[in-house]
Order: sequence, then C-alpha cells, then structure tokens
Amino acid sequence: MEQTDASNNNRLVLLLIAGIPVTMILAASWLWYFVVEGDLDLVGMIGTANQGTLVQPPRQLDDAALVDSAGLPITWGDSEQEPRWILVVPSPGPTCDEACERRLYLTRQIHIAMGKEFNRIGRAYVSDTAVEETALAVDALSDGGAMPADLDELLARDHRGLRVLGVGSDDFSTLFPELTQNPETWYLVDPAGWLMMSYDDSDDYRDVISDLKFLLKNSSS
Repeated sequence: MEQTDASNNNRLVLLLIAGIPVTMILAASWLWYFVVEGDLDLVGMIGTANQGTLVQPPRQLDDAALVDSAGLPITWGDSEQEPRWILVVPSPGPTCDEACERRLYLTRQIHIAMGKEFNRIGRAYVSDTAVEETALAVDALSDGGAMPADLDELLARDHRGLRVLGVGSDDFSTLFPELTQNPETWYLVDPAGWLMMSYDDSDDYRDVISDLKFLLKNSSS
C-alpha cells in the first residue's frame, strides 16, 4: 500500500514538473496577445525606465509587404542571419532631406557607441521609394564629410551594413504614423520584428543608448 502511494506521489510530482513549462508558455502567450491587441497595458502596470516612447500596441513589420534592395519580398524573421535589435530610419517620398540624413547619422553614431554590443544591433532604412529614385536634398552632411553624388552613394560609403528595405505607401503610413507629427521620428524594432519604441529630436542620444543597454541586458537576443 505504501509503495502504491509513493508511486502515485512520484507520478503527481512528474506531472507537475512537466506542466510548469506548458503553463508558463500559455500564460506568456495570453499576456502578449492582449498587449498586442491593446487590451492590456502591461508596461503601465509594472512601470518602465525607457526614455523613448512606447508604440502601443506594437506593430509587426511582417504585416507589411517589405521588399529588399533588389525588390524581392522578405519575411523579417527569415531575413536576418541572427536576431538583432534594429534602429529603423523611415523616409517617405522621393527625397531624403535634412531630417532623413540627420537620423541616418544619429543612428549610425548610436550604433558605433554601443561598443562590444555592436553586433547585437542593426540598422535599416525603410522607404516607399527606391533609393536610386530618391534625391539627397541636403547642403551638407551632419558629420561634415564630403558630399556624395546621391543617396545611393551616401548609404554605400558612409552607412555600410545598413539594410535598405522598401514598402508600399499605404503600408508605410500604417507602420510609421508618428512621422506625420514629427519628421524626425525613428524607431526601435525588437528581434522578432515588432516595432515597439519611437524616438525623435527631443530624445538625447545618451538616453537612447541607456534604453538599448537595458534591453540588451534583459534579453537573450
């Protein structure tokens, strides 16, 4: 009798142990669903130390029809050799103006300033107009460098490693509505492709670096 009770207890313990991961996964999925749908302000409930502005609910880049620099469709999760946090500079229309060039420069400098964490971060330029059809409308570069012939040359020369992505005008507006209020807006995308935080010219670069260090410290990607 005692042996039977011990066996039953052992089975119960094993079932409990096996059930813990499943329960955690289901609970996490449930929470994330309601956060994405905007029905649960998880960040507001637990507090946050971020300096940027949270995008609520977050937007998934794969919900837009993204294409690479060759015009081929991509899926965000399949387009990176390894997951990275991505600094995204959106630029609408056929002109990369001073705000566009300044954001390219700023995100490049922030990326470089991350030092040993450099490889855990990437950068992307997203536009509804092909780079070769986009004019570089600036009188001088933010770093004082020599003026390139066009935007294509600027990206190839001064922004190596920057991913160039295209998207239709409607999807562009859906992904980046904050640009209509402030053309200096740019974004942070998590390794899963969720556009989850925005920044603009009111944010100090040191605050952005602080956010990135916090996120990298508390994530596996």
